Amino acid sequence: MSWAARRRFFILLILGTIVVAFLAIVSIATFSNTPSCTDGLQNQDETGIDCGGSCAYLCTASVQPPTVLFTKALSNGAGRTDIIAAVENKNAGAAANDVPYRLTLFGEGQALIQEVTGTLDLPPGAIVPIYVPGIVSGKQTVTRAFLSIAASAPKWFTFPANARTVPLVSNTTQSGSTDAPRIEAVLTNSTVTPLFNVRAVILVHDKNGDVIAASETVIPLIPAQGQATATFTWNSAFTDTPATIEVVPIIPLPDR
Repeated sequence: MSWAARRRFFILLILGTIVVAFLAIVSIATFSNTPSCTDGLQNQDETGIDCGGSCAYLCTASVQPPTVLFTKALSNGAGRTDIIAAVENKNAGAAANDVPYRLTLFGEGQALIQEVTGTLDLPPGAIVPIYVPGIVSGKQTVTRAFLSIAASAPKWFTFPANARTVPLVSNTTQSGSTDAPRIEAVLTNSTVTPLFNVRAVILVHDKNGDVIAASETVIPLIPAQGQATATFTWNSAFTDTPATIEVVPIIPLPDR
């Protein structure tokens, strides 16, 4: 074999080796994936597909689904309707954030008026109010409203109930006039970190416990170990005499 032939042989041998190595790498990457919590398989120490064990998310079968306690429509005039609802997370050590929900509004004869979607956080062992103002209902009167959450929608993760600090509500007072009610409440931040843009939802109940009014406000700042006042106002009279007033601060869960 001549020197030129030997050189061509060795070049082809090197190129062939490179091609074989490349194909081997591709095959390993394609057919021998390392088990993970996102591979769509139940492997490692998982107790379900990509959940339980060392995975960040809990399996749906191991936690209780969220419970919708009530959904109520409140007329807002001018063809608009406010919705107030409450969802309970009965799991003492599990939470879920950005859980999708659907609101469905019906009129007379079960006529569908409107559907609205949104998301909410579900802290452990908490009842979370959902206030959606000004839904367009046109000339139709909303007779029934439903809030639904698919059982598979929450991505549950372990979260201790005491890992989240919520401002303490006190000194709730009612003022204003009959046609323009006003309610104020003091929110106290017991932590050494200031709280910014804190949402607060108010539910006004009659003597039977039914919600007769609701609203939401944002408190720009609650100083560290300090207080701030949440103010709620309405442009029309309550439909009944308030018996109890409930103010609920909404503190987001940490992002996952």
